[in-house]
Amino acid sequence: MKWMKFILPVAILVVSYFIMKGIEASASDSAITEAVDTRPTVTIEQIDVESSVITLSSYGEVQPLESTNLAAQVSGEVESWNPKFVSGGLVRRGEVLFSVEKDAYEAALLLAQANLSSAQAQLIQEQAQADVAALEAKSMPDARITDLYLRKPQVMSAQAAVKSAEAQLKIAKRDLNNCEVTAPYDALIISREISTGDYVTQGTTAAVINNIEQAEITFPIAGFDRVFLDENTLGTKAILTLDDVSKTQVTATIHRDTGVIDSATRMTHFVARIEDPYALNATKPIVKFGTYTTISFEGKTLEDVYRIPQELVTNRTLWTIDEESKLVSQKIQVIREDGSDFLIQGTFNPNKVVMSLPEYPQNGMEVKVIDNSAGFAANSDTAK
Repeated sequence: MKWMKFILPVAILVVSYFIMKGIEASASDSAITEAVDTRPTVTIEQIDVESSVITLSSYGEVQPLESTNLAAQVSGEVESWNPKFVSGGLVRRGEVLFSVEKDAYEAALLLAQANLSSAQAQLIQEQAQADVAALEAKSMPDARITDLYLRKPQVMSAQAAVKSAEAQLKIAKRDLNNCEVTAPYDALIISREISTGDYVTQGTTAAVINNIEQAEITFPIAGFDRVFLDENTLGTKAILTLDDVSKTQVTATIHRDTGVIDSATRMTHFVARIEDPYALNATKPIVKFGTYTTISFEGKTLEDVYRIPQELVTNRTLWTIDEESKLVSQKIQVIREDGSDFLIQGTFNPNKVVMSLPEYPQNGMEVKVIDNSAGFAANSDTAK
């Protein structure tokens, strides 16, 4: 049995050898029969034509509709002023801001009333005398009847004196009313220049105030955006995004076009208005003067456009797939940039738009296609 110990290992080695050769031969046949598919893989999607409303954006600073150097209309000593009549104070239209001593103006009003009464009495007297003269003139020869005899000049003088007295009374009433200086509109007090006991003269600047019934934002529109303005831009609602931590948004209305194109920038400017910016009459966010804001509003509606991510467009070229699963580059027209997308038009196959390109795409390059529109993989068998 010693020979068995020698033959058995040899037999095992021989069998192992032939098994290894069989495996190598099988692997070689498989490599020959199954060629490696080196085509790059791309995904395609169908994109749909749409109507897109253009949103235009710009920027600007909130400014008061008007600013007034408030002045005293009469001369005198300042008696008192409103506690809200301080820098930063908010006052309503018609609210008294400060008062000038009234004594002299009350006396002037009484004097004017007395003068008017005296003039009216004189007119009554002259009119009565004129009536008597007219009756006497009926029995007198015409040659002796004159305007002076009929007291016409005296009556006209008395009538003029009444009108003069009425005018003086009106002035006296106005001056007395002007002793109380009121806000001409809802206002923000910017500065106050007077104090109690100060003597002011007519025309003395007492304060600087800003109108807070409305505020305005002047914003530019670039030349390339003007073509997207709607014909009915004026009156359009706009959204203001304030430059604050919370990015507060408020509503404004586009009020007017300034009517001038800047010769240096070729921009035109529009003005938007905000109602009640300091929320004096409503509960809403306060928009302070000087706030920097972004403004956006709707422009024209573009018809028959396609929306495509910007990274898929290079040199105004879009890639699609033909019927043989080959890449095709097609020229398109970029109508407008909209966020991270382009709005485009052109003659191309919208059903097979390549959404993920190979690193170096070439016209006619064969690819493996994953159709995201259909939701399944469609691998081409047309590779030659």
